Amino acid sequence: MRHPIILAVCMAGVTALAGCGEKDANATVERAFKDVNVVDETNLSDVMLTVADPNEAVSYFARSVKESPDRIDHQRGLATSLVRAKRTTEAVSEWDRVTKMEGATPEDSVQLADALIRSGNWARAETVLNSIPPTHETFARYRLEAMVADSKEQWDRADSFYEIAVGLTTTPAAVMNNWGYSKLTRGDYPEAERLFGEAIRQDNTLFTAKNNLIMARAAQRDYTLPVMPMEQSERAQLLHTMALSAIKRGDVETGKGLLREAIDTHPQHFEAAVRSLRALENG
Repeated sequence: MRHPIILAVCMAGVTALAGCGEKDANATVERAFKDVNVVDETNLSDVMLTVADPNEAVSYFARSVKESPDRIDHQRGLATSLVRAKRTTEAVSEWDRVTKMEGATPEDSVQLADALIRSGNWARAETVLNSIPPTHETFARYRLEAMVADSKEQWDRADSFYEIAVGLTTTPAAVMNNWGYSKLTRGDYPEAERLFGEAIRQDNTLFTAKNNLIMARAAQRDYTLPVMPMEQSERAQLLHTMALSAIKRGDVETGKGLLREAIDTHPQHFEAAVRSLRALENG
């Protein structure tokens, strides 16, 4: 009579073990899916911050912030996306919020200063930069410090910050272009030309630097295009810039010749150059 009792106990034990195994398996599956969701979310956030349409990214991160208001990474994503979307007033508010959250870093303050400069609030941007510990030495920080010094015409200070910024990045073309433009506004045309040339050597697709280089050369009455990579349409546009610079300096006939060359060079109808030439010829 004891055998059925023992058998029943054994079967109950097996059932219990099977139940535990099922629960553990379910828990493992849930954890696995949770980990996958985190990875997917991270990848999607990266996509939104880089290649997605800026306004779509704003909508995505706005929803994320609403669902998880304490997550600073979502708040940063929203602030960054607003900057990309050129919604600078909103971006300032969001970066301001980030800097007050738990887990905020000095780099968040740098990004706040960047948004403030983009919105034209140079005075507050300087205040924010001054509040950042001097030990936080990054390219972004010194690039902004240089721009603030430029805005106050503190040239030695600006040059120092630009030099530090260039040394802190492997892609200095854009900051070299900014530094060159600073020299251009000061009237130091040879140094501006040198810096624009360096920027183009670092990134030969940077059309802004090419255009600025032409203005620096034209300011020295050098109306020849330098040897550098350029497409046919770019060449026409640079000739147009050079022509306008020549005319502005009183070299009208030279300007006319450059306008004609720009019109002939452009692969399509170059309306802006045609209008300029027509205006000159009609007095």
